[in-house]
Amino acid sequence: MAHISGNDRSQLLLLPESVDDYVGPDNPVRFIEAFVDSLDLEACGFARVRGKATGRPSYNPADLLKLYIYGYLNRVRSSRRLEAETRRNIEVIWLMRRLSPDFKTIADFRRDNRAAFRQVFRAFVVLCRKLDLYGREMVAVDGTRLKAVNSRDRNFTKAKLERSLRESEEKLDRYLKQLDIADKGDADRADPSKITDLQAKIAKVRERRVHLEACQSDLAKSAEDQISLTDPDSRAMHPSSRVSVGYNVQIAVDIKHKLIAEQQVHSRVADQGLLAETANAARENLAVDEIEAVADRGYYSMEDIAACKAACVIPHVCKPNNSIAARSGHFTKEMFRYDAVADVYICPGSQTLEPRYVDKTRGPTKIEYCNRPACRTCDLRSLCTNGSYRKITRAEDEALLEQMAERLRARPELLDIRRETVEHPFGTIKQWMGQGAFLMRRLENVRGEFSLTALAYNIRRAITLVGVSGLLAAAAN
Repeated sequence: MAHISGNDRSQLLLLPESVDDYVGPDNPVRFIEAFVDSLDLEACGFARVRGKATGRPSYNPADLLKLYIYGYLNRVRSSRRLEAETRRNIEVIWLMRRLSPDFKTIADFRRDNRAAFRQVFRAFVVLCRKLDLYGREMVAVDGTRLKAVNSRDRNFTKAKLERSLRESEEKLDRYLKQLDIADKGDADRADPSKITDLQAKIAKVRERRVHLEACQSDLAKSAEDQISLTDPDSRAMHPSSRVSVGYNVQIAVDIKHKLIAEQQVHSRVADQGLLAETANAARENLAVDEIEAVADRGYYSMEDIAACKAACVIPHVCKPNNSIAARSGHFTKEMFRYDAVADVYICPGSQTLEPRYVDKTRGPTKIEYCNRPACRTCDLRSLCTNGSYRKITRAEDEALLEQMAERLRARPELLDIRRETVEHPFGTIKQWMGQGAFLMRRLENVRGEFSLTALAYNIRRAITLVGVSGLLAAAAN
């Protein structure tokens, strides 16, 4: 039995086939075109939206935006690979109407319009709100570290610079001693290649010392605690992170369908201080007056919790287990009951601790409560403190932390909801989309890059929920 054979490649077709026949009605490229065509690109901040009457015509920003959305949706982020796709991928040929810009044009478009991609992301959030894909009641906030275009060897802290300079000094002394021994030896027995090799090593070490000293000088002039040479905005991440040098990516994910409501990239290593900013931006994107936000203990900060109240965000953050009293085996602060009416603490020994000192030197105002006479005669003092008396410190806005702890005790399942909600987009972005590292340098560029990543994730998620036909209907309205 013969096999199925294809057509002769040299055969001429009387009626050429239409490219549109190769793209089905439920193909995502049809939604990409409808969505981009519905946008006001000039209002979003894209450059060269209106073509000039003179000079060489430029590519329409809408076409290049469609190409990038398709690329990020299909794990193709490189400008060179996107250029290749415009010539061989029938979906891209349909989407670009056979246009084939070169890789530099494609790359320049991403760099020049980095801020506008954030507005496109927000426009898709608005579209998903029309489809009721956001619950708009609670978001889960979390951060992850993505690798920057900067190796660990090209990132220096003050301590690392001092250590590298010391090591290079020791290496230079060793090479000079070896060269001196070689010079003093018998000229007939001396190996010229060895001497030449030592001289090359000495020159290389001296060159590195000059470079390190310049880095040390630049770091001393700046207010930063570290310096990155390839990507100056990237930072060395915490040792617990798998990423050595990178950026801190923050997202707020709506718990209804795990769609990203807000995203931002920071150079800051820690998550503390980023909860109110991220959750409030998500609240504005979702167009609600108030929203709940749940986050892990890395966001626990008095100032940030107070900022959440001012931003109409109800926070749910678990307190970290970093109590000095707990580590030393003494009574924890939670075992002291606060009487708000009398403004006193009641200790486990039923003694009253009254406010004595006010500290305004660092951060928020703090009040210290103690009862020295009672502590001196207390039988429980060894279980309470190693000192002569125990003091309890209370911040000015500590009532907010107590109210938050009460909310978490009433709804402990929120911590599990946070985990299963926010890990879904991070897992998808890193594993399925293969975007564990940035391609661009500098903070504003990687922010634009991640806006495209978050947009692609949301589109893929929305297609799963309502299909291409549902998105096309929403884009048409």
